Amino acid sequence: MVDCSSADINPIGGISKTDLKRFILWASKPETFGLTLLHEFLDAPPTAELEPLTDTYVQADEADMGMTYDELSVYGRLRKINKLGVYSMWEKLCYLWGDRLSPQQIYEKTRFFHWNYAINRHKMTTITPAYHMEAYGVDDNRFDQRPFLYPSFEWGYRKITRAIEAMGELGTRIPGLSDADKTSEAQQQ
Repeated sequence: MVDCSSADINPIGGISKTDLKRFILWASKPETFGLTLLHEFLDAPPTAELEPLTDTYVQADEADMGMTYDELSVYGRLRKINKLGVYSMWEKLCYLWGDRLSPQQIYEKTRFFHWNYAINRHKMTTITPAYHMEAYGVDDNRFDQRPFLYPSFEWGYRKITRAIEAMGELGTRIPGLSDADKTSEAQQQ
């Protein structure tokens, strides 16, 4: 269904894996469709199967990408629906993830996402058309006016770095770590 011909359409390409998993879970319940077989999809590790599978190796999408599908879903919503750039996304993620990650760690994740987005955005202009179901979809729907070639995000990165430096120790402190935990962590490094 997602080959190179012009007649193809990708029916699930317009939704995130996170939302797709939620739908599969819903459809597998006895009170909805009762398709218990769908649980096998939920338990299977996400893989593009681009590399040969062996008894000891299964390609793992999240490990290859360096981010989880749940994180990618959040990034996609913030980027496409909220139209957030590097700095504004970092601010929002500090609010959303600040209870478990330091501002520095959030910056590293934000930077990694935007770098990958910038180097791969041009590919979105040629992907198989997807059924447009959500505002965050990666398909540019032929109406997406965002550029597909990006300059570096250095200005935004520098702005975040200055904000983290202004926070002092709080900019790198992992939430929930006591002073004893920090001392132990520093000694291990």
